[in-house]
Amino acid sequence: MSVPADSIAEHLDRLVHLDTQRAPNGIDLTVDSIARPTGPGQLDFGGGEFASMPREPLSPGLDDPDDDYGWWTLEEGTYIVQYNESLTMPEGRQARLYPLERTLRAGAHHGTYVLDGGRDPIETLLVVGRMGCRLKENCRLSRLVFSA
Repeated sequence: MSVPADSIAEHLDRLVHLDTQRAPNGIDLTVDSIARPTGPGQLDFGGGEFASMPREPLSPGLDDPDDDYGWWTLEEGTYIVQYNESLTMPEGRQARLYPLERTLRAGAHHGTYVLDGGRDPIETLLVVGRMGCRLKENCRLSRLVFSA
């Protein structure tokens, strides 16, 4: 059983447009920024030597000077996506983040994973296939659902 979208929305800040982001079983998250990894991250057993991979922010470009929103034209590779939304997780709940089918059909994907705590920012590692992918600012990329 899934939790209604409006209940999930109560735990998200910086929604772009709730009516568009609302889905029957969750909330679609929107892209705020994209970065390219520039080196390796680091994991160790205890966590004291953990390091996130370094990143270089990418700027979207306008197709037309009169456009309000730009596009990221991504080549094959791995990218870090930061969403507009942030999450405050209710106690005892878990959320699951997964790519929208349209993301897959556009040539990109990310893993499905469980969030057991709040996130600000919410991020994912996006993998783009060999044909590339274009993402418009604020596009809906992923869905967040809560377990009942």
